[in-house]
Amino acid sequence: MAQLARFGVSMDVELLAAFDRLIAERGYGNRSEAIRDVVRDHIVQAEWESDDQPTVAALCIVYDHHSRDLPRRLAAIQHRHTGQITASLHVHLDEDNCLEVIILHGVPSELRQIADRITTARGVKHGRLVMTSSGRHLR
Repeated sequence: MAQLARFGVSMDVELLAAFDRLIAERGYGNRSEAIRDVVRDHIVQAEWESDDQPTVAALCIVYDHHSRDLPRRLAAIQHRHTGQITASLHVHLDEDNCLEVIILHGVPSELRQIADRITTARGVKHGRLVMTSSGRHLR
């Protein structure tokens, strides 16, 4: 188990009250757990901003599979990026709409470019790139 360090944090009373409400709503056991998650989020964000270390992401898109040639165009984009695309999951939401979750790994700028190519394709209704970390710097 990792060694723990204790430190004090000074905070405006109203800000702390809002933080405590958030902690309760999300089901954290204590402030320390919530603060650790906030710090981890900042570390992940810094990894994505540095653009010099490989990281991971999930791209979620919803699209109309009746859109002219869209499934073929999406597959072609993914095949051009087999070095960065690890896997994908395809779900039929209804008679017209599909959800696809695409797992990517690589440097952040490349992953953003791939996500932009996919989410801006005609027929894609919504897309969101969820950036995360390989976890190598997180405990």
